[in-house]
Amino acid sequence: MGFISWIILGLLAGAIAKVLLPGRDPGGLIVTTLIGIAGAFLGGWLSATVLDRPVDKQFFDLATWVAAIAGSLVLLIGYRMIAGNSRR
Repeated sequence: MGFISWIILGLLAGAIAKVLLPGRDPGGLIVTTLIGIAGAFLGGWLSATVLDRPVDKQFFDLATWVAAIAGSLVLLIGYRMIAGNSRR
């Protein structure tokens, strides 16, 4: 998969992560989208290095989507933990 495919996948994974973790995010829609893109890259990297399951085969591969959504969820939870209380 190319770089643009990972960005598109990250946008979609960020939206799915937002649906799975409803509530207000400290940074709004743009930051959540950027977290989704970074989460897709993080999930793909972790899947390839830690789990020894590369996800660079196809855009519609289930492992690719699971890795991207999981990475987005991890970053979104971490972002909420770090920045969530600072806006009060």
